[in-house]
Amino acid sequence: MKEITDYREKQVLVLGLAKSGFEVAKLLLTLGAKVIVNDGSPLEGNPDAEALAAQGVQVVSGSHPPELLDGTDLIVKNPGIPYRIDILQAAQKRAIPIITEVELAYQINEGRTIAITGTNGKTTVTSLIGDMFKHSAKKGYMSGNIGYVASKVAQTVDAADYMITELSSFQLMGIQEYHPHIAVITNIYSAHLDYHGTQDEYVKAKMNIFSNQTAEDYLVYNLDQRSLLADYEVSSRLIFFSTTDKTDGSYILDDKVFFRDEFIIDTADIVLPGKHNMENVLASVAVGKLAGLDNDAIRKTLTTFSGISHRLEFVTEDRGIKYYNDSKATNTLAASFALDAFQQPTHWICGGLDRGNGFEDLDAHISAVTRMYVVGETAEKLTAFAAEHGIPCTLCLDVKDAVNQTAAYTKSGDVVLLSPACASWDQYQTFEVRGDAFIQQVGVLCRQNV
Repeated sequence: MKEITDYREKQVLVLGLAKSGFEVAKLLLTLGAKVIVNDGSPLEGNPDAEALAAQGVQVVSGSHPPELLDGTDLIVKNPGIPYRIDILQAAQKRAIPIITEVELAYQINEGRTIAITGTNGKTTVTSLIGDMFKHSAKKGYMSGNIGYVASKVAQTVDAADYMITELSSFQLMGIQEYHPHIAVITNIYSAHLDYHGTQDEYVKAKMNIFSNQTAEDYLVYNLDQRSLLADYEVSSRLIFFSTTDKTDGSYILDDKVFFRDEFIIDTADIVLPGKHNMENVLASVAVGKLAGLDNDAIRKTLTTFSGISHRLEFVTEDRGIKYYNDSKATNTLAASFALDAFQQPTHWICGGLDRGNGFEDLDAHISAVTRMYVVGETAEKLTAFAAEHGIPCTLCLDVKDAVNQTAAYTKSGDVVLLSPACASWDQYQTFEVRGDAFIQQVGVLCRQNV
């Protein structure tokens, strides 16, 4: 960990406890800061809050008192907290800097940074790259939005190592000096408009990933979306990936994967399922080669890595019915990939947080859907969508209820697919919690059938 003195005797407000707030508060104490933690929810009895208080951290919960800004030199905010809340609006008027914890992680990281963002595929790409490092002689540490707090991971990274960080648009809005040696943008589609307000603001947040790069760095980018770069200055070296065109990067030709004309692997040997995953593979191959990983390490991953939890995850087969958990499909594009993966009669469990969007993007992807089971805030919209397409629809209380309802309609050869096309936060704390609820109830249902 780099020895930095920037935070000594500085008053830092950590806004939002959660996992990242807890770790960043501890790190700031180590760096000599005076730390205040503020969370809008009550924290009585919270073990993390109690642990911080025992170390001298002032913990304020239940509201965001404006007087917390008095004497504050910096705010480190939880990425999910929108800038429109009163305390952040007031901080901006006072010109108090606001960052997210990945900025702090970058400042203490001794190694090189690989950063991955995008609307879809970023978790898969991060996992693929992390797995490639595991099979190589080099060390790479996964962090960020994938579930490992970046400011904690950064403390263990040495100068010869790589820190591999998945970044959301929320995190990228809170960077200042953040400077990845290799940046990846998998794709950009419409998402998170409830947070960003407009698509332009969402795109701008994503493009922050390369804002501090220089000619010594790399930007790995989807060739199909090259036009989105027209409004941005790219100082780094552009490395494209494409499933359809030969390019100066990674591409497919005659069912083989190449990087800059170097053969890497036959596509038939790649075990990760789904056509959409081929772009993720190509992005990961490009990063692996740029980071100096040998082809054996890259091939080992591509011939063994079969996917990640909650992303088109096969759960079980019971009485000839197959169950798939795709809870990470929090938007229509991700759901379209899952729906396209099946030709069998599909029982589609969907719905969740209403972000104001419609579902017409899925019109061309529902040919195999024989019944919909809708949940959450978007249930009414999805019921209307089902009626428009003549698909029988069942209104359900939650994912558990939806699993139970499928028992009345499924038969051998069918697929039950949880692919919500919506975020989880109306009923579940995270998409992982939602997916786990699905898996657990599938297990209950199958045991009842014994």
